[in-house]
Amino acid sequence: MNKTELIEVVSSKAEVTKAEAGRVVNAVFEAINEGLKSDGKVVLPGFGSFEVRKRTARVGRNPRTGEQIKIKASKVPAFRPGKGMKEAVSKKK
Repeated sequence: MNKTELIEVVSSKAEVTKAEAGRVVNAVFEAINEGLKSDGKVVLPGFGSFEVRKRTARVGRNPRTGEQIKIKASKVPAFRPGKGMKEAVSKKK
């Protein structure tokens, strides 16, 4: 499912126009980004949690040349599914 398909599903389930659903979906994405930026964590019970994880600096390799390169430390977003999502995905159809 891509963003356009998600907007269509939200539109039909919430019985709103696609334009309204698009604004809502975009607002949710922006809110998650802002939460990660300010607090470093966004928890949605039953769905999961988003958090910022720190990656340490490390040595990698250029796949073309095999040359060693230094990769800087960075922060990356991560998602951990909640119990409700795990159960929904594991159910057989």
